[in-house]
Amino acid sequence: MTIETVATKPFSDQKPGTSGLRKSVPVFQQPHYLENFIQAIFNTLDGIEGQTLVVGGDGRYYNRQAIQTILKIAAANGIGRILVGTDGIVSTPAISGLIRENNAFGGIVLSASHNPGGPEGDFGIKYNITNGGPAPENITDAIYAETKVISSYKILLGADINLDRPGSFKLGTMDVEVIDAVTPYVKMMEKIFDFDRIEALLTSGKFKMCMDSLHAVTGPYAYALFEQRLGAPKGTVLNGIPLEDFGGGHPDPNLVYAHDLVEILFGQEAPDFGAASDGDGDRNMILGRNFFVTPSDSLAVLTANAHLVPGYQNGITGVARSMPTSAAADRVAAKLGIDCYETPTGWKFFGNLLDAGKATLCGEESFGTGSNHIREKD
Repeated sequence: MTIETVATKPFSDQKPGTSGLRKSVPVFQQPHYLENFIQAIFNTLDGIEGQTLVVGGDGRYYNRQAIQTILKIAAANGIGRILVGTDGIVSTPAISGLIRENNAFGGIVLSASHNPGGPEGDFGIKYNITNGGPAPENITDAIYAETKVISSYKILLGADINLDRPGSFKLGTMDVEVIDAVTPYVKMMEKIFDFDRIEALLTSGKFKMCMDSLHAVTGPYAYALFEQRLGAPKGTVLNGIPLEDFGGGHPDPNLVYAHDLVEILFGQEAPDFGAASDGDGDRNMILGRNFFVTPSDSLAVLTANAHLVPGYQNGITGVARSMPTSAAADRVAAKLGIDCYETPTGWKFFGNLLDAGKATLCGEESFGTGSNHIREKD
């Protein structure tokens, strides 16, 4: 196989935001646009040659094509090994888990989160570092600086990799492993939660739940967890097949865009519990029968009841929230005698607290909660 060096010119609009570079699909489809940004990532990261990366996205339009390009640029830049999800689909929290589990150098996440998809919809790319979390500002600033001076990129000329099923491939000297990304995530959840008790509840006939994946990335995970592993009745998972345009919907789990789920939970014979997730699986909406749980209250409830979950039975060291998130968690933390930290908006700012063991749970106003099992919202 041949490695080609392609001359290019900088684009002026490739500055990453708090969640990476997000633009419309037609912008990313411009000649050299995607290639420039990926090459800028590789140019910026010292010691990347020979390393392992994780690559995957939320399955939106242009996901598969972008992955093929990324794989070929990675091979041309001496990356040693890449793990990529079947069909190119991996949820953002699952990518974080895979990076940590495989001691990977980092990961490339393809998603525009809760933004609409399709040929005229949005697309996005962000880089996650070795701890599994979003790249901090010093790295994203360096990547942006590189995009402003880039003059060429390297790409391997070769056939596309078959992403349809698990398998091992070679692109030049680089190993590519197409993996089942759902099973490792299920195993991670089994280490945190009491699956036997949850299964007993979901199969008792006395408790009914509903999970709406909004035709986005969490569908395969929800099927595997709730309907297969935990025995919930078939039909518990709604809109569970990922679609490139999210079925024409808006994968934002709120009272407006998850209206079908809201109607179910506020309707006749409503289930006991409802949940929805966004495009890449890192935001959530929680509903009860005839009531809505605000994101701020979600964090407070999790903190107050963490001791009931096996993964946190040894106690939690602290809780962290973004600045716009309400102080409900602060009051719970004070009652429990643990620290509560306030961070700027942006999930990356929780990373240092989690890595330092100062916080166990964290959450933000925009429907995101998580814990120290990974470094993303989950």
